[in-house]
Amino acid sequence: MTVDKTAIRDAATVIVLRDRLTNPSILMGQRGAKAAFMPNKFVFPGGAVDASDADVALSTDLPAVCCDRLAERSQTGLQNALAAAAIRELWEETGLILGQPGDWAGPLTEDWATFAQMGCRPSAQALQFVFRAVTPPGRPRRFDARFFLVDATAIQGDLDDFSHASDELSHLQWVALDRAREFDLPFITEVVLAEIAARVTDPTPPETVPFFLNSEEESLFLKLRGYPMPEAD
Repeated sequence: MTVDKTAIRDAATVIVLRDRLTNPSILMGQRGAKAAFMPNKFVFPGGAVDASDADVALSTDLPAVCCDRLAERSQTGLQNALAAAAIRELWEETGLILGQPGDWAGPLTEDWATFAQMGCRPSAQALQFVFRAVTPPGRPRRFDARFFLVDATAIQGDLDDFSHASDELSHLQWVALDRAREFDLPFITEVVLAEIAARVTDPTPPETVPFFLNSEEESLFLKLRGYPMPEAD
């Protein structure tokens, strides 16, 4: 099947937060110079949802409040696919495993074969839905991206071992949260960083989730809980 790369595709992005109460840092990497989307920018791991992600059997589900927020202004039943995509992209781009030890359950696609070989099943319990943004019109790729925050303590294995990572992101590194803006970042990443900084000492999933909606007609900053964002003073 040919993918229409000009269409808005559902996507998942993962912000791994390490040492949040002592010296918080986040995992980032640099996109290639020839990448069609955000070349050379430092970004969080993430990418588009694959058709097979919807069928992945998660060992644990997303927190209930995150499922509720993900359902708003969204396709019905997309939560499992988004969580699976987040875990898969984290694995592919960094080699880090968000899962629990155990044998694979359900169908095993090529995308998930190497993950399953590590003796783990994907687990979504530690994922927290914290931000959503649609790429503005006119870009070569457009995504409806859901950003998930996960505490590094939920990752299996060595947090500094990127030996299983693909070559999609280079210069993978833990970046001190208060120094992240020194890197060449996309605008939306800077906005998300402010949200993460505000949540460092709060381990619970947010009740409301900011939504930066860019459409052909207008750009809106909404909150996924049925309430509009308050106007700035």
